[in-house]
Amino acid sequence: MTSTATRPQLKAATGATFLVFGINGLVFASWAARIPAVTEILQLTSGQMGTLLLCVAVGSLIALPTAGFVVGRIGTANTVRGAGIIAAAAGVAVALSLMAASVPATAIALFFFGIGIGLWDVSQNIEGADVEHQLGRTIMPQFHAAFSGGAFVGALIGAGLSTAGVGLPVHLLVIAAIVAVVALVAPRFFLPHQAAAAPAAGEEAPAKGGSAWRDGRTLLIGVVVLGATLTEGAGNDWIAKASVDGLGAEESTGALLFAVFVLAMTAMRFFGGRAIDVYGRVAVLRASMAAAAAGLTLFVFAGNIWLAAAGAALWGVGAALAFPMGMSAAADDPARAAARVSVVSTLGYIAFLAGPPLLGYLGDVTGIRTALLAIGIPILVALLLAGAAKPLAAKPLAAK
Repeated sequence: MTSTATRPQLKAATGATFLVFGINGLVFASWAARIPAVTEILQLTSGQMGTLLLCVAVGSLIALPTAGFVVGRIGTANTVRGAGIIAAAAGVAVALSLMAASVPATAIALFFFGIGIGLWDVSQNIEGADVEHQLGRTIMPQFHAAFSGGAFVGALIGAGLSTAGVGLPVHLLVIAAIVAVVALVAPRFFLPHQAAAAPAAGEEAPAKGGSAWRDGRTLLIGVVVLGATLTEGAGNDWIAKASVDGLGAEESTGALLFAVFVLAMTAMRFFGGRAIDVYGRVAVLRASMAAAAAGLTLFVFAGNIWLAAAGAALWGVGAALAFPMGMSAAADDPARAAARVSVVSTLGYIAFLAGPPLLGYLGDVTGIRTALLAIGIPILVALLLAGAAKPLAAKPLAAK
């Protein structure tokens, strides 16, 4: 939780949070948009590439459950600083490993990349929730729009560099330098994240990190986010590759279809906060999952690149709001935000990071574009359990 911020402090914190989310997206897309280049450099099948992606997932899933504790001890600003440096160093290691065409070294580097990204993600979402509470309106989707916007820029850069013949290792080295600078500078403008104050007599004590895993509402939100974010993770990791393999597109065209997906997510996240305030989280979440299912189906069965692009756009619209709504729902009670955001992030990232590698294994059997249809099952689960994201009722004021 945070003390009340002045208007200049809140404005600076909002801008810094936008920047941190945006650079996070740029980092992610710099990797995801050029996955076809990685498979070519290392001579991997879809299933083998899935195993490599699993290294990122394992690193993040180790970091995520502890992130709430880390933020509670050193604050969101220091956590973002540390996580950014870890991610940047890992990016350099990935670049050097690709230069050496070493699969084991790339796997180890991606493991540490996953650790950095996991810590970074939870801490930036806790900071975003702190800013949202201070503002008194829904802004979390706009922070995630900054992530998607950064990813869109990263995807365009990836497509351009691929077309120009610039190698992925050089690309990653430049991105790592940018990340290191932003991670060290931007968090100095964050709001101070403080431990919850001791409860007064008769009040409920804030949940500790372990008890958040036993909170029913938190777990249900996590399951909803798990199902919903699988569609985002699969799109991020496999749209470019599925376009190349399933439609015979060039690598640069596959990167552009990924950019279409990310641009659609960015636009929806930028404008979606108002829809959430008007219609509520539950209704918007259900509509989002329906759009994601329709877009996914169109992308998989499209007979040409234009229909596939339309499907990718609708898929991106549907994937846009689920994760930020889950973060806001987990942080409804500021005193318990760090632990609960950590839990929901962990459950969500099981799908976001581990789901795409499993789709890669299935893709070895069915083709990666057909394998994407498996996402329909968790989308249905998210639809059925969407009611868990309903905002908590405000507690009545104590009698004087």
